[in-house]
Amino acid sequence: MPDNTLIHDPEGGMPRLLEIMRRLRDPDTGCPWDIEQDFGSIAPYTIEEAYEVADAIERSDWQELEGELGDLLLQTVYHTQMGAEAGHFSFDSVVKAISDKMVARHPHVFGDESRDKSAEQQTADWEKIKAAERAGKAQGRTLDGVALGLPALMRAVKLQKRSARVGFDWPDTAQVIDKIVEEAGELVEARESLSQAEVEEEFGDLLFVVANLARHLEVDPEAALRAANAKFTRRFEGIEDALKARGKTPADSDLAEMDALWDQVKHAEKSG
Repeated sequence: MPDNTLIHDPEGGMPRLLEIMRRLRDPDTGCPWDIEQDFGSIAPYTIEEAYEVADAIERSDWQELEGELGDLLLQTVYHTQMGAEAGHFSFDSVVKAISDKMVARHPHVFGDESRDKSAEQQTADWEKIKAAERAGKAQGRTLDGVALGLPALMRAVKLQKRSARVGFDWPDTAQVIDKIVEEAGELVEARESLSQAEVEEEFGDLLFVVANLARHLEVDPEAALRAANAKFTRRFEGIEDALKARGKTPADSDLAEMDALWDQVKHAEKSG
């Protein structure tokens, strides 16, 4: 029988969690589901947990955030256990790598550089250090290193920021808006004659320019869309509540009635 002392020690801390994951992945005595997983199968859970952390922060639910951060930490432990099994890396090597990176990227805190600099100068210095790191990894192209797995809007903004650093950017917001109008007009005009694949491509171009507008306005498009989703949910639920008071459901209603109720909910929100 394995020694379960550390497993059941509530004060076991990080060593306890690492041992739990090691035991779950044990090919002889572990959990069949956990044993079958690999980096690819676990990656979607990692992304999902990161979004759940963001959701808890959005709702200022600090108790839930504690649990969600634990779930996200478990994802790191899961990946590092699989990395150790394959001989790629270990939890300790991952911790060392991120610690070394933070020290190297903050010479004004951990080195001899002055802390007397603006946030803009610090950002510029940070980007220079990251560019040198990419060069050391043979990532010589401007867009190298922008992760493929990022949410599409977020990746669009990061690609645009990279290209803007080398001067490939519209000089002002007005030109971005003009491009949005142009792309939207082209999509509307051609939608009847285009194939579905071509419509999707044109729509992607439109979204890409909208992401560029967000960057020019210094808006996080992911956060803005999450807020819009939350607002839509809140207002639609207001419609449902109003209909319920009339003994109806949305299926019993029509667009005109629901649109009028939407305006009422919207007005109540703004006046409240």
